[in-house]
Amino acid sequence: MTMAPDEAQHDARQYRVMRDFVASMDDTLPGKFEITKEGIVHDMMSPAKPHELTVLRVRKRLEAVLPEGLVAHTGTPDVEHAGEGIMRHPDVMVIAEADMEGEGAFDPRTVLAAVEVVSRSNPDNDWVGKMRDYPLLGIPVYAVFDPRTGTGAVFSDIHATPAGPRYATRKEFVYGEEITVGDWAVPTSGLPRYEDR
Repeated sequence: MTMAPDEAQHDARQYRVMRDFVASMDDTLPGKFEITKEGIVHDMMSPAKPHELTVLRVRKRLEAVLPEGLVAHTGTPDVEHAGEGIMRHPDVMVIAEADMEGEGAFDPRTVLAAVEVVSRSNPDNDWVGKMRDYPLLGIPVYAVFDPRTGTGAVFSDIHATPAGPRYATRKEFVYGEEITVGDWAVPTSGLPRYEDR
């Protein structure tokens, strides 16, 4: 889609307003804020123990197989592409340690893989929103772990579609299988599940 200059300027202003709002709310309200193509996403719930334990175990398993110079990072800052109007915060990202230097958000073009653990309170953020945004950002591999079902999927091979860039390949898995995230084999055994309420 081609945008007239005034529309592009409007979108840039709108993104800056959302970015400033998110920055002002980070220490004020609980939860996590992200900016998508459709607006601000606020996951109000603090992550549950199974979510955080899954993040920890996946990070450690990735780091055990990553070559020197690459890390499985779980902290801040966010991954941001202001031109696309997107600011996301993966649960785990594979990135070169050298690309973490400097100030500001991470450049999404430096992220080799993003991993999300589905939250109980907002599963569509991971299965729908990030499925749309990560290929748009150019993140080549996206892995989703879903403690609700003990399943997940790894997405790769970005290709052009009429709706924008999308992942062409989806490899589903059940907990207990070994999966491949990018070039790295990761076991999924021993990952926790959410308890039924």
